[in-house]
Amino acid sequence: MTQPDPLSATFNALADPTRRAILARLASGAASVTELAEPFAMSLPAVSKHLKVLERAGLIARGRQAQWRPCRLAPEPLKQAAGWLEDYRRFWDESLDRLADYLGQLQERESGDDG
Repeated sequence: MTQPDPLSATFNALADPTRRAILARLASGAASVTELAEPFAMSLPAVSKHLKVLERAGLIARGRQAQWRPCRLAPEPLKQAAGWLEDYRRFWDESLDRLADYLGQLQERESGDDG
């Protein structure tokens, strides 16, 4: 089975609201699996499965400090996804600006025809 490209893995990981909530929590600092599981009505193994998806996508990294195994945010894949989305945002902004200009020209013509 082939591995998805990094951008696909990122968007796949972000598709789940639980994983997005985990990332939001990790944005404020490292946390253990137990700490990450607290707000969810699910088992630790279920949370661990979500963490594995995030880890495979490169969105989190796991460490080891004595008995504590903290998870931390790894923001590079998010930066790459934001860059990809930015190209499309720019396209739509420019398209909408052109549409607004065109509509303004039409309104000016209509105003000129009334006078």
